Amino acid sequence: MSRPDMEWDDMYRRGVPPPWSIGAPQPELAALLDAGPAQCPVQGTVRGEVLDAGCGEAALSLELAARGHTVVGLDCSAAAVAAATATAAERGLTTATFAQADLTEFGGYDGRFSTIIDSGLLHALPVDRRQAYLRAIHRAAAPNARLFILTFAERPFGDGHGPDGFTAEELRDTVGVLWTVDEIRPAKLYVNDFTGDLLDGPPTAYERAADGKLMFPGFLVSAHKD
Repeated sequence: MSRPDMEWDDMYRRGVPPPWSIGAPQPELAALLDAGPAQCPVQGTVRGEVLDAGCGEAALSLELAARGHTVVGLDCSAAAVAAATATAAERGLTTATFAQADLTEFGGYDGRFSTIIDSGLLHALPVDRRQAYLRAIHRAAAPNARLFILTFAERPFGDGHGPDGFTAEELRDTVGVLWTVDEIRPAKLYVNDFTGDLLDGPPTAYERAADGKLMFPGFLVSAHKD
């Protein structure tokens, strides 16, 4: 949930977590980790080495490592990568590693990952860099790799505020250029409550969870590399 021109390191150095750093994996993705083939007959389960694309402070990567997965988290923010690395070391999670990278043009991982998870990155990228990003992760994906993208629906914060998000059709057209889209379903994205410091006005289309977090409409995309 961010603007393309945002100073990412500054967001992680403010002394309070950014809205998207909720201290745990997004619930939609946590449910995906818990699901077996019977619950996910189309997309299956997370398997093999995992890329956490745009990992941030890496709650998802850390949870994956705690469950026994080998995971690489990449993010453009050096501050986020440093925080993730320190937390992994504190918890003794040796199968999670992190690196700073421009996700629209990174290399060095060709054909490596069997699962790629994007927890709120695609909608944060400039529109003209989204295909470059999808190409980069496609290049890093192993044959038959699975891709999961959690992203905002269209204009979750109203006109002129925050990321634009997507309609389901826009998502299918965007992701489907390189990936085979298996499913797009409605989903929720959770963020910490905030008072408009990242927007010109208050958000407009949200629900409030029992723990006080805000829930915004979105989609979970499941796709694979042929």
